[in-house]
Amino acid sequence: MTAYKTLKGQSIRQVAQDPTNPVVGEIWYNTTLGVLKGYKTIAAAFASGGPLNTARAAMGYTGTTDAAFAFGGNGVNAQAEQYNGSSWSEVGDLNTARGYLAGAGTQTAGLGFGGYASGPNRFLNLSEEYNGSSWSEGNNLNTGRDILGGCGTQTAGLAFGGFTPGNTAATEEYNGSSWSEQNDLNTARRGLGGAGTQTAGLAIGGEAGGPQAALTEEYDGTSWTSSGNLNTGRESIGTGGIQTSAIAMGGNSPPKTGESEQYDGTSWTVSASMANARDSAGGAANNKTTALCFGGRNTSNTPSTFTEEFTDTFNAARTLTTS
Repeated sequence: MTAYKTLKGQSIRQVAQDPTNPVVGEIWYNTTLGVLKGYKTIAAAFASGGPLNTARAAMGYTGTTDAAFAFGGNGVNAQAEQYNGSSWSEVGDLNTARGYLAGAGTQTAGLGFGGYASGPNRFLNLSEEYNGSSWSEGNNLNTGRDILGGCGTQTAGLAFGGFTPGNTAATEEYNGSSWSEQNDLNTARRGLGGAGTQTAGLAIGGEAGGPQAALTEEYDGTSWTSSGNLNTGRESIGTGGIQTSAIAMGGNSPPKTGESEQYDGTSWTVSASMANARDSAGGAANNKTTALCFGGRNTSNTPSTFTEEFTDTFNAARTLTTS
């Protein structure tokens, strides 16, 4: 009878240690561990992270995957929390409780601006700066608004869009002490997400007076340019990353969705879905390959504590089993 290796090639090799530079599809037997292993592609996925201490939606948010920052929300909330890669801890409260605000900066140098307090106190122009332990008042936005987008840093922030009342396209830059008006978005909208920096920003999705928008605009420090659309138009999205590598998570299309999309600087690609569909969640990301989505309103329209961590497609060695 013809040997298997004559028909199909060489037999599986035996090695004392896993190879240092395997290729996808390669299989070997690790004699030290006594297991059959292979190098395979692991699909993009969300996994559960530590829950927020306070259920919240429509919050200000900023930061990275291992150092996210959430503050305000739930209509009127002053509480702030920081994420260390596994759990959330409560930190100093905002001076003015509010929701539907935007954020920029980091856990030790944060910026919160705009928002909604209650009743007649909509369309707030307030700004606050965070120093790692407490908040202090900063100079106000020129255009008070809520449900706006934001990105950048504490000394180079960017605010855009929102509701004034009526959707606005107004854009403002913060220099660490005051806000100045800049060129408007091409399309006025509210409930949009933001990512990037003051000189390389992204405005993502939103509600533009009709069906939820799939629009993406890029900011170069002077003006906005239209770019590739989301595959699914949506508002109230959790977003993060940089202008050339961003992610959009959840949102309301309607209905509420758990779907995510990744941006490469030109176009969006549909990626993994979260276990929990929601809108008005917070987002944080280093880039489109690792991200965090937290809080938001679930399908019962209730603020949640859910945290989910995103990992993009990657290749890795895995033990092979018969299951």
